[in-house]
Amino acid sequence: MEKTLVLVKPDGVQRGLIGEVIMRLERRGLRLVAAKFMNVSRELAETHYSIHKGKPFYDGLINYITSAPVMAMVWEGNNAIAAVRQTMGSTKPVEAAPGSIRHDFGLEVGRNITHASDSVENGVKEVELWFQAQEIVSWQREIDHWIFE
Repeated sequence: MEKTLVLVKPDGVQRGLIGEVIMRLERRGLRLVAAKFMNVSRELAETHYSIHKGKPFYDGLINYITSAPVMAMVWEGNNAIAAVRQTMGSTKPVEAAPGSIRHDFGLEVGRNITHASDSVENGVKEVELWFQAQEIVSWQREIDHWIFE
């Protein structure tokens, strides 16, 4: 079963959208296995976004993600990476599918509400970066057999 990191970024937190993101992922059938409300350290931000180091938007990205609290979560399910990214929509909100979180609540890529892992490999790396193993709760829902084959 795949795991993916989901962040409700500072703009989503400030706009009161944590519950909306959680509701949509739960309704989708994904299972929340870890969550914490936190301020992001500069060190964590730089490690998380290291792939963008040297790009023109890097400093702004680091300053933004560290500017206010985020809600960091781990979600799991079959095809969790694809399901979460589809639920979030395109990183460019004006290109996101109607009904997606970014379409419904975003206008600009720099204020696109959420982050979600973009591959299984990155999901593993990001979950390990943001959460310690003991923070992830393994559990089963009574309805899982109605969601997962």
